[in-house]
Amino acid sequence: MAYDSDTTDELVSLVARFVAEKLRPIEAQVAEDDAVPEAIVTQMKELGLYGLTIPAEYGGLELSMEAECRVAFELGRTSPAFRSCFGTNVGIGAQGLVMFGTQAQKQKYLPGIASGEIVTSFCLTEAEAGSDSAAVQTSARRDGDYYILTGAKRYITNANKAGLFTVMARTNPDQKGARGVSAFLVERDSPGLTIGKPEKKMGQQGAHICEVYFDAVKVPVENRLGEEGEGFKVAMQVLDRGRLHIASVCVGVAERLIADSLAYAMERQQFGKPIGEHQLIQAMLADSKTEAYAAKAMVLDAARLRDRGQSITLEAAAAKYYASEMVGRVADRAVQIFGGAGYVADYGIERFYRDVRIFRIYEGTSQIQQIVIAREMMKAAKA
Repeated sequence: MAYDSDTTDELVSLVARFVAEKLRPIEAQVAEDDAVPEAIVTQMKELGLYGLTIPAEYGGLELSMEAECRVAFELGRTSPAFRSCFGTNVGIGAQGLVMFGTQAQKQKYLPGIASGEIVTSFCLTEAEAGSDSAAVQTSARRDGDYYILTGAKRYITNANKAGLFTVMARTNPDQKGARGVSAFLVERDSPGLTIGKPEKKMGQQGAHICEVYFDAVKVPVENRLGEEGEGFKVAMQVLDRGRLHIASVCVGVAERLIADSLAYAMERQQFGKPIGEHQLIQAMLADSKTEAYAAKAMVLDAARLRDRGQSITLEAAAAKYYASEMVGRVADRAVQIFGGAGYVADYGIERFYRDVRIFRIYEGTSQIQQIVIAREMMKAAKA
């Protein structure tokens, strides 16, 4: 369902008000408690945030890529922990099902995902399969009408809340690399599936990652996503969209930090005048604004290309690479502009400095993005 421009504008404005009025005032509380209040989660569900990208026929909003990015810009203007509550439903935890699921699979799970009744997780990373995602060791052995999954996944977002996992597992032990990997939909209450304790992290308190263990978990054959050996294909197409979403969030966080830095620079006085009137402070503000503007333009361009049906593997990687590196530089400058006030917790700048560090790592490190970009360039040159 393609929203018209007026309806999209109204949705973006609604999300912006929700962020400003409901989320920003409790950022420090969420960080202290390492939890998003259930009342806020309920409001997120009522706003339809869990179903932003789910097809309308299953109860979602079915936003275009551009509209999703515009919403993500607004969500980035507050603690990333809030977006993480539903981020897997919008992105990597559900898009495999949207793109590759059978009609029966979609009818069974997507309405609950869209409403937020079901939280999803994406299980790819393992102890020995991080950037080398094709090195998956979790196995899926066919046994009649079931697959038996055995193995462990690491750093899985929302695992402690998820009711449904998209799991990458090796169905062909003799086939090394990507071609031996398949994708499965695994329900939380499956016997043999257990969740580890949430990890203690550098930032994004309120968002949780855990290990997920599969001890001979029986998964019905009808819960396989796509054909055997197509798991890596599923993962990569899901990540293309996910990377653009993360890039959008990076832009939103950068714009929040720039606004806070500018307000502080115009108020804080040193040497008899606001520090914003000193040229070296102005240079930091200008650099941050310019870089955020460039990242935003990249995101919107890539989103429009995807909405026109074009492959955006290169563009998504480039946008995620640039935006995630950019927001790290913006956060560093924000700390510098705030000085000592940026290093203490009162203003929240140091919290954002820690929060944004993960953007350069998950859904493909900056180094993996560089490899993807160069590979796509060479592929195009040979065509």
